[in-house]
Amino acid sequence: MASSSALPLPLSSAHSPPPTYPLNANIITTHSSPTISPPILKPIKTPTIRSRLSKLCQEGQPHLARQLLDTIPKPTTVLWNTIIIGFICNNMPHEALLLYTQMKSSSLATKGDSYTYSSTLKACAETRNLKFGKAVHCHFIRCQSNPSRIVYNSLLNMYSICLSTPDNEMGYSVCSNYSKYDSVRKVFDKMRKRNVVAWNTMVSWYVKTERYVEAVKQFRMMTKMSIKPSAVSFVNVFPAIAKLGDFENANVLYGMLLKSGSEYVNDLFVVSSAIFMYSELGCLDIARKIFDFCLERNTEIWNTMIGGYVQNNSPVEGIRLFLQAIESEHAVLDDVTFLSALTAVSQLQHLKLAQQIHAFIIKNLSVLPVIILNAIIVMYSRCNFVETSFKIFHKMQERDVVSWNTMVSAFVQNELDDEGLMLFYEMQKQGFMIDSVTVTALLSAASNIRNKDIGKQIHAYLIRHGIQFEGMESYLIDMYAKSGLVRTAQLLFEKNLTHDRDQATWNAMIAGYTQNGLIEEAFVVFRKMLEQNVIPNAVTVASVLPACNPMGSINLGKELHGFCVRHYLDQNVFVGTALVDMYSKSGSVTYAENVFIRTPEKNSVTYTTMILGYGQHGMGERALSLFHSMQGSGIKPDAITFVAVMSACSYAGLVDEGVKIFESMEKQYNIQPSTEHYCCVADMLGRAGKVVEAFEFVKGLGEEGDVLEIWGSLLGACRIHEQFELGSVVAKKLLEMEMVNGLTGYHVLLSNIYAEEGNWEDVDNVRKQMREKGLRKQIGCSWIGTAGYVNSFMSRDRKHPQCDEIYNVLKNLAMEMKDVGYRPCLASNVEEISEFDD
Repeated sequence: MASSSALPLPLSSAHSPPPTYPLNANIITTHSSPTISPPILKPIKTPTIRSRLSKLCQEGQPHLARQLLDTIPKPTTVLWNTIIIGFICNNMPHEALLLYTQMKSSSLATKGDSYTYSSTLKACAETRNLKFGKAVHCHFIRCQSNPSRIVYNSLLNMYSICLSTPDNEMGYSVCSNYSKYDSVRKVFDKMRKRNVVAWNTMVSWYVKTERYVEAVKQFRMMTKMSIKPSAVSFVNVFPAIAKLGDFENANVLYGMLLKSGSEYVNDLFVVSSAIFMYSELGCLDIARKIFDFCLERNTEIWNTMIGGYVQNNSPVEGIRLFLQAIESEHAVLDDVTFLSALTAVSQLQHLKLAQQIHAFIIKNLSVLPVIILNAIIVMYSRCNFVETSFKIFHKMQERDVVSWNTMVSAFVQNELDDEGLMLFYEMQKQGFMIDSVTVTALLSAASNIRNKDIGKQIHAYLIRHGIQFEGMESYLIDMYAKSGLVRTAQLLFEKNLTHDRDQATWNAMIAGYTQNGLIEEAFVVFRKMLEQNVIPNAVTVASVLPACNPMGSINLGKELHGFCVRHYLDQNVFVGTALVDMYSKSGSVTYAENVFIRTPEKNSVTYTTMILGYGQHGMGERALSLFHSMQGSGIKPDAITFVAVMSACSYAGLVDEGVKIFESMEKQYNIQPSTEHYCCVADMLGRAGKVVEAFEFVKGLGEEGDVLEIWGSLLGACRIHEQFELGSVVAKKLLEMEMVNGLTGYHVLLSNIYAEEGNWEDVDNVRKQMREKGLRKQIGCSWIGTAGYVNSFMSRDRKHPQCDEIYNVLKNLAMEMKDVGYRPCLASNVEEISEFDD
């Protein structure tokens, strides 16, 4: 916490008390009684004009003091100073500047002194009025040949505060090149004598402008000049050490602080700054020791320690300390305390705790500030109770742009993208200007719903209003790629100069190509990224690994795995999950299992991917075992996890176990089954030969079961187990449904069932329907990698240069299969129907 470098200025010198009379004074009366001699009165000192003006200022009446000043014919500099300082001490810096202007423009041309300029510069700093401050600077240069140290300290403070304020007229920002011109440094260098206040201001200035190395150097230079650091010196330099991540120097400086004595160690601002420094360095144990050994704790110290836990992803410890603060008689909680607690609950995603802390805040705050309500909206959203978030938003008497952004983002993050877009339109109607947070949420919504028109509208809005923000290109590329406009995404990517592309932009383009099946292009961009010396991160690798599967190249996946190991990316949960997925889909389930075991951090997606891998390789028992161990590790399965484990049960014939897991979904985990889960159950029962039971299950779903995939799975089971009569019923149901996707899979399956039954009339009808609708069988494709080359094949493919040799090998294999007892289905023309219109 930076403190002002200006020295405290007294309102006035000590003044005499008002005249008083003794309570036992004799009274002279006019009655006939004997005259009583008058009391002997001690001479009373008349209060000075300055003391009267000062007293009015101290009583909070600086305007009245100014009116009295106006009645004085020739006010002295001291009187002007008294009122200027009085305005500042009463938080009226603008009035102080006006009075200074009046003083300089008066006909008497009263000359200012060090206190005049020092106090006026302080008012300039408080109002962030750089232009006025520069004018005062000119005034004292002209009027004082040798300005005092107090004036220079105030000048330093004014420039450091005004120049670190956004949109100042000199155009400074944290990215400015201060090597060319630095007003604060220039003033500091001109000072003949510098005390600790000046050095503190310079350290604080370097921290404000994010020049942390210079801040530490300045502190060291101060100690070399034999100037003893003050408590404020440590308060200013600790944030620089934290930003540099310099643990060694943090210990050195804190050791210096301990040697300085208890006055320093027990200073509340120093304690808070030290806790902040060690929290930023991730050393929560040291931060907690400083907190525990602190003799006195104010609100800021409690807030810093709780915030340290929250920022280091230790929400449980943060909540415990918050509860300790509640129980403490001396702790005073404020809005910052509640914000930290709400953030901790958001991280925990614990609904019951969220409701309890919400109730506590309502009981302890008569009026909930907007900033607190915004945090409560986020908290319920993270707990997947977006309905409660919206209720709170709807009841808010006052909303700011953060409120609208928070609610829009809450809808999008909870997959309610349409609701998020509708709320955005309402936000515009209410006259709120959108910012980078709004745009980020809108682009995410457009990406999620794959709506190219909405995405284009948002992009056009950005162009019309000249909105630019960091990372905007990566969001636009991601949105266009997910909307299927990958070439538009490519144009945006190529529009940016190569050296201007950040890591997120490269990642978005790689992921866009991968998602759209443009595998070779994804690897080309990945190689270009490496050529430009842009180091891939976990997101890059997780984006490019899925591209290895369509290429059928496990060697490429292994190379990427090696890259991850060398750059310590394999410890990342997203990279670990992507590696498990890549190895599973490449047929190397053992490699996938090894990666899974060695991944230190696992989430529900990691477990689901491994369960799915086991299922795809027929390892149902292992999939079930991992599902149960997932529950034991405290990670809750989601809807996709249940699809994975039920699919594994279906492949392995573990019907009873699969049905039990399905029944536990809603009862135990409060997850509503969807089409995918119903399809898994139907497929599981059908594969096990319980076709009638599967049919009754699907019929019992009612309208919810009228889904093409569910009845298609049932039809496949009817064919496998030769339930032709039931298959006919299922077939009629399928034909009644609209063929939305225009695929022939179920038509071909249906014709095969009729053929195996010998019902050639229905075979001809199905084939006729296929011709009339212009439907074609989706051609399957398989591939195999040999000697670093990927060979791909389709049905009846003769494009391969060695196709004759391949077909000869297949013919020999078929003969060997016959010799060991394999008998193909002898229904005539089935093969012909299966290959219909290839």
